[in-house]
Amino acid sequence: MPEEPPGPTDLRGARVLVAGLGVTGRAVRDIVLARGASAITLDARAPDADRHADDEVDLDSVDLVVASPGWRPTAPVLVAAGRRGVPVWSEVELAWRLRVERARGGGPAPWLAVTGTNGKTTTVGMLAAICSAAGLDAPAVGNVGTPVVEAATAPQHDVLAVELSSFQLHFTASMRARAAAVLNVAADHLDWHGSFEAYAAAKARIYHGVEVACVYDAGDPLLEGMVRDADVADGARAVGVTLGVPGPGQLGVVDDVLVDRAFHLPVGHPGRAGHAAELATLADLAHLAGPDGRVAPHVVTNALAAAALARANDVPAAAVGDGLRAYLPGAHRVEPVGRLDGVAFVDDSKATNAHAAAASLAAFAPGSVVWVAGGLAKGAAFDDLVRSRSDRLRAAVLIGVDASPLAQALARHAPSIPVEVVDPTDTGTVMSRAVTAARRLARPGDTVLLAPACASMDQFASYADRGEAFTAAVRGTHPGS
Repeated sequence: MPEEPPGPTDLRGARVLVAGLGVTGRAVRDIVLARGASAITLDARAPDADRHADDEVDLDSVDLVVASPGWRPTAPVLVAAGRRGVPVWSEVELAWRLRVERARGGGPAPWLAVTGTNGKTTTVGMLAAICSAAGLDAPAVGNVGTPVVEAATAPQHDVLAVELSSFQLHFTASMRARAAAVLNVAADHLDWHGSFEAYAAAKARIYHGVEVACVYDAGDPLLEGMVRDADVADGARAVGVTLGVPGPGQLGVVDDVLVDRAFHLPVGHPGRAGHAAELATLADLAHLAGPDGRVAPHVVTNALAAAALARANDVPAAAVGDGLRAYLPGAHRVEPVGRLDGVAFVDDSKATNAHAAAASLAAFAPGSVVWVAGGLAKGAAFDDLVRSRSDRLRAAVLIGVDASPLAQALARHAPSIPVEVVDPTDTGTVMSRAVTAARRLARPGDTVLLAPACASMDQFASYADRGEAFTAAVRGTHPGS
């Protein structure tokens, strides 16, 4: 049984340093000011910040630091705060401590929390849709969307579907989710965390203190170990999801039907081991299929994880199918954006690491993909990705400042695949040149897939900006096209 978390935090009179003045930092500043604290903002890139450099901050006059997700633990001001004994919290930690009573009563809105290297946003969106289908006010908040601190202090919400990154979890200690899921863990953000072990440990924090269910992929030994080692509330249990037939205590798939053998009957019920509740069918996910009409396996896994989290909050089985049918994915996630000369063009710019790109490529037929990849590699290697997905490739077009690691992996593991490298010097036309090269390499029936396996900040403002540039180039509206 984990230690009891601290009670509600009284910020009246506290002196708070807000590190980072983006969307999260501004929400934090506004909340702490509304709670009677004073706030000093620090951000070298925000002209309206109170301070623009660490040496402008007097930590002796600071009681609390709230760090935005992009601030590494090694940032000098955070290290200095720790040495002085000044608490450093994430916005998520602050949000948990400032939660308010629900308008309907019964305490603060419970959190259903999701993390993972890939699939977080899709799963949280599905979860919010399922809860909404059950009549709950259940916004998707966190890493993408409304800051958690805004949602946690709004009494109208019944439950929160919370997406959490490893950055946010690193400085979070008090959170006790009703149910939590780690979808997957693959090498990513190692430049921020310092090692894969530290990255995985940050992800595992989401299970700490869980009240009802720790949800995980039943086929992943790493995730199973995280669940096994988690310090959870009495009565909380492990709930695995699988694309096969589920065992007792799991959710899975039987004859194209998503079924629940974890929450369908109370624990101890004599019929529990032999029965299952039908939740949805694969047809309920048909609108999420790729250009070839198939629903990718990772989409089904995400749906099962979302269903498990919702069921842990007593959402009825019927709401799962209703919610999945109502769910609409965000842009830049395996999104068809055009067809030219019999070739489909698909934007999966959200695939910012090798694990996500591998899942994206797996959804297409062998030998049918002209792969547009590259960007900011963040120190990642791509041998496993190319080795496992080379059979899907017709050709590859490489963009970005870190094309070399991808080109080398292709040379080692797919030497027969044509590769064209786009000169990165003219950022304004890089995507139109990539699309032109891809059209030349593709054949009718192929798919040109933007699944970069890299971050976007080398040449674009964000993964969304990169995806929009790809779409514009396909549709002939990009400068230089």
